[in-house]
Amino acid sequence: MPSLARLLATLAPVLPPAGADAPRVESWSPSRRLLVQRGDAELVVQELAGPVGGRPPAPPVRIPAPWPRRFGRCAVAPSGDVAVFSGVHALTAVDRTGAVRWEVRHRCWAGCASHDTFEEYAHDRGHRYASGGSAAFSADGALVWAHVRGPLERNGHERDGHGRNGHERAAGAEEWLVVDAADGRILARAATGSTAAGSVHVPHVDPGQMGLSIGEGQDGAPLRWGRWDGERLSVDSFAGEDLVLSAVSPGGARLLTVTHGQEALVAHRLVDCADPEPEAELRAEEVIPRHPEADPDDAEVEAFWDYEAGFLDEHTVIAGTVESDEESGAGRYWIVDLARRGTAEPLVHPYPVTGTARALGDGTWYTVSPTDHVVRIWGLR
Repeated sequence: MPSLARLLATLAPVLPPAGADAPRVESWSPSRRLLVQRGDAELVVQELAGPVGGRPPAPPVRIPAPWPRRFGRCAVAPSGDVAVFSGVHALTAVDRTGAVRWEVRHRCWAGCASHDTFEEYAHDRGHRYASGGSAAFSADGALVWAHVRGPLERNGHERDGHGRNGHERAAGAEEWLVVDAADGRILARAATGSTAAGSVHVPHVDPGQMGLSIGEGQDGAPLRWGRWDGERLSVDSFAGEDLVLSAVSPGGARLLTVTHGQEALVAHRLVDCADPEPEAELRAEEVIPRHPEADPDDAEVEAFWDYEAGFLDEHTVIAGTVESDEESGAGRYWIVDLARRGTAEPLVHPYPVTGTARALGDGTWYTVSPTDHVVRIWGLR
């Protein structure tokens, strides 16, 4: 039987769609949520009042950006007043005044020797369309985890011997760093063994744990799970499987992945990431019915999972098949109860929505309009 969605809140963007990325909601806890939007010149951060944004957002905090949005990614601290920009040449922490708190320079993702300022490569096509890494703050804001291309240009604050975890650090190899968020000291580093086109970090409620999902295009999707105990960084590789990490459950007990080929959605118990034991595996061909608007004569029509999915709560998952459905009609969304393994129930919104449904961990999720960047927060009826 379908689950029915109800609209809880509507949030207008601060920056116009023509000059900014779509907003996103970063949920650190039910009482700590940030509405984040990246423009070319600045990053806008607003604190959301209440678990579902029932009151208007707080006045925006505007953090100046060191380079335009197409030259990298960014991450915002849980406090909302500091951001780390992960760029082609450097990892740069900037506060709300525009002051650079610290910077870690690394080998260029575009493969050049080096540049001292953004202006030197601003009009270079290779830099504009370069591969790249990413960064994220830990749940308590004390650490920054960063995926960069090594070697680092300066690393005098690194603690010798920490974070090696048996990984060789060859010249030019990609590295995973654990950085002190206050001053930029490199606390640990380890080779990722990847050749990334891009990457995404997925924080855990435990500040000492972090997921890193690396995309290598058609070549694969290596997944890394890091643990930092204050002295040493250990990294697990999920037995070398190609998995896209979609989410961590609110309590931190489960991980949600999608296979690189998008054929299976898998929930894992977070016990041993070196050899994970799936708790529930849903193969799209077995649980997703044919799209009702699909051409009955087209035998090639098949459903597959979107890479983005999330936890509504510790035991309930929201996922989509929007990408595969677009050839036939409207995208579809699904509710998965992990206690009922192997079942996916349709989720119906009161009017058409598009794009990804992103879970917030307290039974709610949000969608973003592609035309006007309006954010809508939803719950179940």
